[in-house]
Amino acid sequence: MQLLFRLIRATMLFGVILASYLFQWGLSWLLEHQERRGGRWITVDPPWLTERWKQLHEVNARRLYRGMIRLRGVFIKLGQVLSITGGFLPRAYTRELEGLQDQVPPRPFHELKAAFVESLGKQPEECFQEIDEKPLAAASLGQVHVARLRGGEKVAVKVLYPGIRDIIRVDMRVVGWALRVYRWFFPVNGMERVKAGLIDLLRRETNYEHEAACMEKMARHFEDEPDILFPRPIREFTSRDVLTMTFMEGFKISRRDEMQRHGIEPSQVATRLVQSFYKQLFVDHFFHADPHPGNFLVQPHPDGPRIVVLDFGAISEAGEELIDGAFDILQATMTQDNAALLRGIDRMGFVSRDGNRALLEKTISTYFQRLLKIEDRTPAALMNARSEDLKQLVDPELERAELRELMRAVDYPEGWFYVERASIMMFWLVAQIDPTLDTLPVGMGYVLPKVMMRQFERAAARAEPEPALAPEPAPAPVRIEEVKAISSPPPAA
Repeated sequence: MQLLFRLIRATMLFGVILASYLFQWGLSWLLEHQERRGGRWITVDPPWLTERWKQLHEVNARRLYRGMIRLRGVFIKLGQVLSITGGFLPRAYTRELEGLQDQVPPRPFHELKAAFVESLGKQPEECFQEIDEKPLAAASLGQVHVARLRGGEKVAVKVLYPGIRDIIRVDMRVVGWALRVYRWFFPVNGMERVKAGLIDLLRRETNYEHEAACMEKMARHFEDEPDILFPRPIREFTSRDVLTMTFMEGFKISRRDEMQRHGIEPSQVATRLVQSFYKQLFVDHFFHADPHPGNFLVQPHPDGPRIVVLDFGAISEAGEELIDGAFDILQATMTQDNAALLRGIDRMGFVSRDGNRALLEKTISTYFQRLLKIEDRTPAALMNARSEDLKQLVDPELERAELRELMRAVDYPEGWFYVERASIMMFWLVAQIDPTLDTLPVGMGYVLPKVMMRQFERAAARAEPEPALAPEPAPAPVRIEEVKAISSPPPAA
């Protein structure tokens, strides 16, 4: 019954928002008119109706934020995702939903005890010498408590909220309905992949055994870089619903005051963070898809600051074509090569087979030329830019009909959900640490030799001829071990 009421409340929330927009669209359809601007006729709304659009976005954004706070669970996670990757939403929504990044109320510890019994077969006091019932951190799907093992070692214990998987199933029905309605008005290809990406993200973030494996794998990728640190899972007290790991000391990476107190240059931390992210994305193809400030700590050290990476539930793997295409785009930006940019976008899978390719390429080229005119691309420059300049930068200069046609020409590549989310979050995280850092040359300069070497090795492996078999000197019986040895593939280069 509780889940039924939740379904009704969530449906009503989105239904009210939809109804308000349907009324506004009706007004726009009745009152829009043609005006001649810049040598061509365009369709516009009356000024008062344009202002009403702005007010409606702000009202509905607040309505959505308050509804998500009440519903908690998946909707807080959805709001966090939309605040970062909601480029298809009005700015009022992303601005309002940014508050969900840090405002997640914790649950009482007694509600979490069932997770220990069901997944570990023990009460918390049977697993640990002591455990602090006040959470160290609370998130949308679970929360973290500090504890000590029987031997005295300090650990962090992450516990999944009981019943959260049932809530996810109910909530995703409402999200699916909302996305289908959204497509009626904004025909963006690949919206189903957005939903699939969110479902996959939630599936992985509610499986702590998977998170423990990702933690160990990423630690292996950085085992030769002692200034990037990772916790170690305690397997004895780790299950699908409970994750116990070594406790990592340090202060939050966005605390510039703490850096100053320890004599640490923020630019050094920001540079190393960008380099590690570019390595994850372009070299390992295995990256942290939730890089918000709470997931990174800084440890002072005589040899230089060390960065601690936390929370591996959103770790993602990216396909070769998607990442190689993204790398081509970044190279094209640095070399100002418009043709290479278009090839990279095509390689990533953004070009729809049935869409207007010529319109898409024209729009991309227009944006690219504007981008190349920007000399300062640091986060500080973007944050200090005038709103009029930003609007002019993103204005596609298209009629409404052309804009809808452009939407149909754009596809949503598989895996892009995570790459886009991680890249945008990392950019803004770096902006909090050192807003004057230009992330593109820092990251590309660090990984370019590594990527070039990998591409060379990959090409060499494809060109390497199969080893020839030596002729038998004389007919002889062939043992099965010899057949297996000959038929097995050669070792990877």
